[in-house]
Amino acid sequence: MLITDFDFELPDELIAQEPLKKREKSRMLLVTRASNSFADEQFYNFPRFLKKGDTVVLNNTKVFPARLFGTSATGAKIELFLVRETETGVWETLARPARRLKAGKKINFGENLTAEVLEKSEEGRVFVRFETNGDFDEILEKVGKTPLPPYIKRAENDFDKDRERYQTIFAKEKGAIAAPTAGLHFTPEILEEIKEAGGRLVEITLHVGYGTFEPVRVNDLSEHKVLPENYEISDETAEILNQAKAERGRIIAIGTTTTRTLETAISKHGKLIAEKNSADLTITPRYNFKAIDALLTNFHLPQSSLLVLVSTFGGHKLIMESYKHAVAEKYRFYSYGDCMFIC
Repeated sequence: MLITDFDFELPDELIAQEPLKKREKSRMLLVTRASNSFADEQFYNFPRFLKKGDTVVLNNTKVFPARLFGTSATGAKIELFLVRETETGVWETLARPARRLKAGKKINFGENLTAEVLEKSEEGRVFVRFETNGDFDEILEKVGKTPLPPYIKRAENDFDKDRERYQTIFAKEKGAIAAPTAGLHFTPEILEEIKEAGGRLVEITLHVGYGTFEPVRVNDLSEHKVLPENYEISDETAEILNQAKAERGRIIAIGTTTTRTLETAISKHGKLIAEKNSADLTITPRYNFKAIDALLTNFHLPQSSLLVLVSTFGGHKLIMESYKHAVAEKYRFYSYGDCMFIC
């Protein structure tokens, strides 16, 4: 299939700019594959669609303040978005404006934090080495800003109003540059209701990186590859998930990041094992899902790898019709938007 097969019209006003005051008040489109149908629901009813023996898998990654605003020696404003640490103190970044950043250039971020530009890659990434007299992580917590996606508009001095809200309530393991947004709808009460319904809760960690939201740059999806991201599955989680599989219980993935972790792991080993590894699986049409049985996910960008993944799981025709319905019914889209439960 072609990436153009995953396009749809989305009015700008449906891109959620602010989170709801109450996480659980999101709308939820219930998509049922067996009946090839969908229905309007509310997320706070999510536990009602679970049954005894279901295992709900959460991604407990935690977003760190990966956006930095600094100035060069000439006073020019420079923005860096930290992508990944390639070696101690050296980071691959997205920079703006990148054209001004030549090797050797220094950038000052305050709090005794400076960076020296080392090189630029052919893809336009800028590699920098940070220098500081203190602990880098502690300083980053002070001067770094919440790495909101570009479709959420904030003034430079207004990013940190999202620092707490742009995290799931179960975020623990720091390392993500974007939130696993399907998890943003959950509250402690919803988690308790899941257990009361007979469901089990387990956690994995996948640190959301640039690969999750990198644009698809090819038309033929057979040529597309999503960049690897690091994940971890614990002994307890692996044991519970394998037991669920043996008992024919449903494994319900909360988000595409959880899906990619579980499908990568089971594709590598034939079962789920405790490990730290790299999620290098690219899910495209004709992929046969081996780990998950249901998926809760937000609404994604047109022609994105995430929409391809969701459509592969739910069925291309059904998911694209669901998206058309969501637009017509004015669902809220993207990170702070509403969700769909595909079962």
